[in-house]
Amino acid sequence: MELMPVSCPACFETFEVVLPPAAELPAELDYDCEICCRPMMIVVSSEHGEVRAEARGLGD
Repeated sequence: MELMPVSCPACFETFEVVLPPAAELPAELDYDCEICCRPMMIVVSSEHGEVRAEARGLGD
């Protein structure tokens, strides 16, 4: 299990999410902020062996 920090686009707090397996990337995860509970989309991608996770508000 690999964890990756992300910042909430609503409250800007940082928390960690569990990443999907590399074979399932790229992936979009529906997620609620662990701090403010607002919904977001976390986009997880892999480029040149480097995994990235970015949180986006649902309106972005």
